[in-house]
Amino acid sequence: MKFVGVTSCPTGIAHTYMAAESLEQAAKDAGHEMIVETQGSAGSDPIPQSVIDAADAVVFAHDLPVKDAARFAGKPTIDVGVKRAISDGPGLIAQAAAAAADFKANPAKAAAAAAAAPTGGLATKVDSSASLGTQVRQWLMTGVSYMIPFVAAGGILIALGFMLATFALGKDGPVLITAYDINLPKDVAHSIMDSFNPLSLTWWAALLFRVGVAAFGFLVPALSGFIAYAIADRPGLVPGFVGGAIASTTGAGFLGGLVTGILAGLVARWISRWKVAKGVRGIMPVVVTPLLSTLIVGGLFIVVLGRPIKALMDALTNGLNGLGGGSLVILGLILGAMMGFDLGGPVNKVAYTFATTGLATVGLATDAVQYKIMAAVMAAGMVAPLALALATQLRPKLFTEPEQENGKAAWLLGASFISEGAIPFAASDPARIIPASLVGSSITGALCMAFGATSPAPHGGIWVSLLFGNIFGFLIALIVGVVVMAAIVIALKSRDHSLAAANA
Repeated sequence: MKFVGVTSCPTGIAHTYMAAESLEQAAKDAGHEMIVETQGSAGSDPIPQSVIDAADAVVFAHDLPVKDAARFAGKPTIDVGVKRAISDGPGLIAQAAAAAADFKANPAKAAAAAAAAPTGGLATKVDSSASLGTQVRQWLMTGVSYMIPFVAAGGILIALGFMLATFALGKDGPVLITAYDINLPKDVAHSIMDSFNPLSLTWWAALLFRVGVAAFGFLVPALSGFIAYAIADRPGLVPGFVGGAIASTTGAGFLGGLVTGILAGLVARWISRWKVAKGVRGIMPVVVTPLLSTLIVGGLFIVVLGRPIKALMDALTNGLNGLGGGSLVILGLILGAMMGFDLGGPVNKVAYTFATTGLATVGLATDAVQYKIMAAVMAAGMVAPLALALATQLRPKLFTEPEQENGKAAWLLGASFISEGAIPFAASDPARIIPASLVGSSITGALCMAFGATSPAPHGGIWVSLLFGNIFGFLIALIVGVVVMAAIVIALKSRDHSLAAANA
């Protein structure tokens, strides 16, 4: 048979591509053909319509909605979460084959599916039939998934600017280049737009810093706007972005962005569902809905919600900045354990979101607590795949042949801060892998905090290590956690392997 599929995950970084690979391999093993469209952070390469038309069935493995789902209208469809494709690719292919056979045997069912298929347009970002708690999580993760590229671009550019400024001007360079601006009058010496010197390292540092700051400026509006989009689709974008911009400029930070995003989405959805006269319908989406929803959200936030949320954000920021010594180590221990618990799942994403949104509150200090949190979270997230890669190299006989192959790939995945590289191991042996991951990742998180390692980059792993503060402390913390986890995995598997041999 011929199958097509679409995979996507909230961050669009790892699960998306691992699910696609799992489905394609499972289809190949079963003697079928399959083409998967990955709708990840790098964008997507749409499957040609002719290929879709010739397909016997469709597999959607996604945590975000499928873009342009109408292309697949009338096809038997298996619709699951992205993790299911990673853990049970063969099972999904078997379901797809059974569904295709059923459709061929029941033409009436195929006709009904075609009639009920979507007709195009922007897809909603949540499963409307899910529980409220699940919907809220999907709203927030949608906002985070669109926010992360702004964090990555802005954070790395600012860090590169600071690094070049240090080379050019010494230890005070990062502070000095903040005086360089694009909005200064032409006769002012530090005007980047009018006085840029391509032969000066200082000017390049200032340029990178300013572009990074501009990218960072969209962090809260993007978070708010796409949370609202998840709730109300296109009508939520304007009030969401405007509300997020207000939250950002009033100092309410990402907490304000969360509130304005949810509020904007609910208000926009409510207004867009009004029953109005036919003559008014045409201007509802372009005039009435954005006008009223933006006024309501912006007005409520400025007059009622802004002050308490800003106070809460200030308290959170001051609390983090006041942490030191043992408190930071304990925080690193907790965040590390969260990163190692479900390896890219909800708990892992909570810790990661806490770290990335915290970057939005960082001032000019290159050793801010938020940078330390990001470093601890990144290092802890790298432990599991690297430890399992090491374990498969040291004691290959304790692992199956597919696990040994996964171990080879896990080196690169772990080095790139893709925790999901450990999922195949955890799915087949959770009783041993998860406890070992908890111990190793929590140790790394705690040590990273103790050593004071920092990371202004929200992703990239070892490939952005030049931007780290105290890179040696980061590497030591990572190596210790990897070795500890690998040792625990080997010990547990060796013990049970010996017991099984004795009983045989």
